[in-house]
Amino acid sequence: MLISPPFGGARAPVLARNTVASSQPLATQAGIEALQNGGNAVDAALATAITLTVVEPTMNGLGGDGFALIWDGKKLHGLNASGKAPAAWTPDYFSGKSAMDLIGWNTVTVPGVVVGWLELSRKFGKLPFAQLFKRAINYAENGFPVSPVIARQWREAIPILKNQPGFADNFLLDGKAPAAGQIWRHRAQAKTLKEIAATETASFYKGPLAQGMVDFAQSTGGCFTMQDFADYTTEWVEPLAFDYGDYTLHEIPPNGSGIAAQIALGILEAANVKQYPANSAQRIHLQVEAMRMAFADAYAYVSDASTMKVAPSALLDRDYLASRAALIDHGKAGTYGPGDPHSGGTVYLCAADQSGMMISYIQSNFKGFGSGVVAPSGIAFHNRGMSFSLQEGHPNQVSPGKRPFHTIIPAFLTKGNKPAMAFGVMGGNMQPQGHIQFVMRFVDEYLNPQACSDAPRWRIDDVGKLTVEAAMPASVVEGLRNLGHDVAVMPANSLDFGSAQAIAMISEESDSAFIAGSDHRRDGLAAGF
Repeated sequence: MLISPPFGGARAPVLARNTVASSQPLATQAGIEALQNGGNAVDAALATAITLTVVEPTMNGLGGDGFALIWDGKKLHGLNASGKAPAAWTPDYFSGKSAMDLIGWNTVTVPGVVVGWLELSRKFGKLPFAQLFKRAINYAENGFPVSPVIARQWREAIPILKNQPGFADNFLLDGKAPAAGQIWRHRAQAKTLKEIAATETASFYKGPLAQGMVDFAQSTGGCFTMQDFADYTTEWVEPLAFDYGDYTLHEIPPNGSGIAAQIALGILEAANVKQYPANSAQRIHLQVEAMRMAFADAYAYVSDASTMKVAPSALLDRDYLASRAALIDHGKAGTYGPGDPHSGGTVYLCAADQSGMMISYIQSNFKGFGSGVVAPSGIAFHNRGMSFSLQEGHPNQVSPGKRPFHTIIPAFLTKGNKPAMAFGVMGGNMQPQGHIQFVMRFVDEYLNPQACSDAPRWRIDDVGKLTVEAAMPASVVEGLRNLGHDVAVMPANSLDFGSAQAIAMISEESDSAFIAGSDHRRDGLAAGF
């Protein structure tokens, strides 16, 4: 691993025995405080995550979802805390629509993130659950200065969400977003956080907070019932493992879309991507083509695990991936539909401690503030339900109690059954694309987490166009265009390429030390001691 940063040195990596990396400095400090108070990596991650719902509301909230991958010192565990559709969401409920709504109540599934915190705390944490809320409650009650990136995202959300139930009452000041540096308070959210902490989430799913959300839904166009909340459960899952070189990439299995990154890496190995130089147009060309194939398969086959018609193992079969790789023209861009395998707005953070425990964690309201719907208690609901399909017979077709296709994906690398790196890249469909770029920088180019983060990125955007960061070398852009790609170079301040945090282990678990990186594209901070 190269410790020195090769991409202009936007930031130096952090080396420490205990470390936290998140997208917001105040949240990272909350995690560090948890470690200093005797907590472990999971306590640090939870304190960070809970604080993020207050200090970065443009990306996540109490009404969102979450996923986690946890190395407990010996084994990797996976938690799926994504939401489930309310009982009213039958296909008939959406009759007359050709696609799911993008915002509003009909995009809101039962939020899973809150009880996900409790599950993680009970299984792995050391500190009292209520102690993890200290910083978040303080910032909600007494205020904090809004950072420039968050102020921009807040401002940009207003035209889209200002008329949704509760949004203006909770997140606007005289019809405007707070400016950079302005102190923001949300005392209703502070009260809600106190109740979640005191009742260990019971109020959120079976008590007064649940009743308040249900009453608000029933009065403003939603269909939630108390039973929808009471029936919600998280799920402990076996992480999906896929070998790449000497490393193994672990992802949350479907309904998560992390399998798309694994599919793409398998296609790239079969296509012998390393025959082309790093940072070359030819290598990026193959990455883009493999990612297009992986997306085609993910959108066709990935759904709630209970309704998958093709097993993940079939999508990751090496012979199948080789057959997909054979379709790529190394000299020309192409278009791809799904293959035929045989059946058989987001925040990311990570933390590690000197015992060797590591956690890769992600939570989200999906598109910025999410649905735009905000309960009087300050609970901002995600819009993850928009990812359901209304196509009859599709494995991801909406139905009661079902989890939708999910874009938020924590990732974890191991090498020889030992932890190597916890990492993640935020930003809608950028996430699996970011994963393959991050893995290849780390595994094939031996770069440290900060350098992996700093490297210029490419992205296939939501409408299928290839975009690249302004820092991408002009010769590479020209090379991609010569290969038939329609390439858009985005402005230097573009937020389209996500943000990343990563922590890699640099010594054995018996004397653990780590190197961490955070992204300059947002307000990220890695810190340690």
